[in-house]
Amino acid sequence: MQDKVEYWLDLADEDLKVADSMLKAKHYLYVGFMCHLTIEKALKAVVAHVTEGLPPKIHNLPVLAEKALLEDKMGEEQFDFIRELNPLNIEGRYPSYKEQVSQILSKEYCEKLIKRTEEMLCWIKQQLSVMPKDTQTK
Repeated sequence: MQDKVEYWLDLADEDLKVADSMLKAKHYLYVGFMCHLTIEKALKAVVAHVTEGLPPKIHNLPVLAEKALLEDKMGEEQFDFIRELNPLNIEGRYPSYKEQVSQILSKEYCEKLIKRTEEMLCWIKQQLSVMPKDTQTK
């Protein structure tokens, strides 16, 4: 199972790098999307760890946090952040929705988004490192 956990964490690290590349290229809509994917994949790593199985094929970050048994460990600011990221999963959205999201994603906002995503990713990895392997989901 450790291979699956590492697989998800490697993908999360790569997505964070892509978010930074999108920031430099001024593709702000995709900065938000990649930040969402970063946290989604990190949470899926924890789900794989605690369930010793495959994480669900969902994109809802608060639900993944619950399945990862991290919801109760998160501070209010952290949980607010994953709720803020949740609608940035733009895959399959209608063009009008993408346009609405694009309007809030300025360069400054995206810079902060990447920084907060880095912090959340580090926190999730820290939680994973101290989590017992025999933990069971709710």
